[in-house]
Amino acid sequence: MPEISNEDDLPPLGADFGERFARERRPACQLYLISPPAIDTAFTEQLIRAIGEGPVAAFQLRLKGLDDHAIAALAPPLQRACADAGVAFIINDSIGLAKRLGADGVHLGQDDGDPREAREILGKDVQIGVTCHDSRHLAMEAGEAGADYVAFGAFYQTATKETSHRPDPAILTWWQTLFGAPCVAIGGITPENARPLIDAGADFLAVSSAVWSGDPAERVRAFAKVLRG
Repeated sequence: MPEISNEDDLPPLGADFGERFARERRPACQLYLISPPAIDTAFTEQLIRAIGEGPVAAFQLRLKGLDDHAIAALAPPLQRACADAGVAFIINDSIGLAKRLGADGVHLGQDDGDPREAREILGKDVQIGVTCHDSRHLAMEAGEAGADYVAFGAFYQTATKETSHRPDPAILTWWQTLFGAPCVAIGGITPENARPLIDAGADFLAVSSAVWSGDPAERVRAFAKVLRG
């Protein structure tokens, strides 16, 4: 891995960044579903319908405002649905809850713990992802700390959460060109605006309201069509 530098010391990324390097061939981009901010018992059926309609690699349970006990009570049917479909079940923010549930992974924001601590607690086989906003510096730090994937965003305006970072898609090309770990694009992604992120090198598209605000099976099929090119 290249030496970690401060963000201000890194040269700017041009739109032609990837063209200056031979980029390795990577697996086709897939979907990374994130739960809506609130769910009920009927959501399990929505999840099953969604993951049955396209290339969904992971599902993240992200329920802000609920404590770990409440989330743990909602998790089992969702976790079973993911296991039955071969989809990774990821817990947002909480290393302790991921351990308690035996989740396939945990996604950490910048204030949610260190990937090294997560690895020590969760073991070598659990997937650890880290939010890196629009920062190459944070991404390199996450990679150095052993993260299995890094997430950049928000690329577009989103109503799912407040965001103050708006990376250029070239950051995906930069990461994919120089590093082996996958990168996730997040933030306001729809079937209509996903293509530039796929072309830039996103390994996964993290989506929430674009799927759950309509018929989930239909929306995943729309994404699948774009992902197939």
